[in-house]
Amino acid sequence: MKKVVTMGEIMLRLSAPGQQKIQQTQAFDVVYGGGEANVAIGLSQLGLKTSFVSKLPDHALGYSANQQLNRYGVDTEQMLFGGERIGIYYLEKGYSIRPSKVIYDRSGSSFATSKTDEYDLEAAFQDADWFHISGITPALNEEIFQLTKQSLAVAKRMGLTTSCDLNYRSSLWTFENARKKMTELMQDVDVCIGVEPLQLLDAEGNEIKDRLPAKPGPDDYKEIMQEMHRKFALKYIAMTFRNQLSVNHHQLKALLSDGSGFYQSPETDVEIVDRVGTGDAFSTGLVYSLVNGYEPQRAVDFATACFALKHTIEGDAGLMSLAEVEQYMENRNSFSIRR
Repeated sequence: MKKVVTMGEIMLRLSAPGQQKIQQTQAFDVVYGGGEANVAIGLSQLGLKTSFVSKLPDHALGYSANQQLNRYGVDTEQMLFGGERIGIYYLEKGYSIRPSKVIYDRSGSSFATSKTDEYDLEAAFQDADWFHISGITPALNEEIFQLTKQSLAVAKRMGLTTSCDLNYRSSLWTFENARKKMTELMQDVDVCIGVEPLQLLDAEGNEIKDRLPAKPGPDDYKEIMQEMHRKFALKYIAMTFRNQLSVNHHQLKALLSDGSGFYQSPETDVEIVDRVGTGDAFSTGLVYSLVNGYEPQRAVDFATACFALKHTIEGDAGLMSLAEVEQYMENRNSFSIRR
């Protein structure tokens, strides 16, 4: 069985029930989530061995988050405990024409204040096949950026395939700094999800992605993906597209490049229960399909199926079994009760 390691911050998510606004709710629904943790849980549900590397506070909230990972089959042998607190985010779900809102309270968390030399990276990657990160982790601060950079280098040296979901967060760093820093990490990345924030300069020093039209589609990104393959020697590049008909009604599709061809998934129309973690579900499906040797077209179709199905599941993580994803792919327009 293939093994995937992810590293990042798992956070406490406090959601106003239903579509209540934060200022009107009298209680919060509690789950745990975070980009790389969501991928580890999702891959475990699909049947892979997974391990999550992070640091949590040495108290009940830290233990609860760790137990949540274990509940879904994620190994936490490399989890560190210490520091002051767990990061928190508050979610207010939108509806129809009212967008969702997120408020972060993560400064000074145990993971964000951890040090590179606390982690035994070689032990973390022992017997693993794949290492996945997101662009959220290196954005936390310079120490965690260096931890991410070193982790990618060690994973590559030990023969793992590496992937990165670029996943820009404007609340963590500026777009210009993110472009510079994420470009620096690409030297040890094999599979890139997204195209921003990266620097792709033409001969005159101008950013070629800044020439994209106001509403770019898959064809507009093909030249950019080719340049990314050339500059960073990436094996695969993928990205998702979403047409938002309302806050809770979207049309989804994705594009995958292997350097020699482009593969696009069919468009999926979906009504949304919970949008949080949907990009992580796409990463989950892509990593699962590529680590198992799927052909590119089936890989992007599988990843898009995971992406779409997560919109219908409450909470951060995509809790889909392999059978459920494959059943959806084979019977996209069948909505009968499964008995």
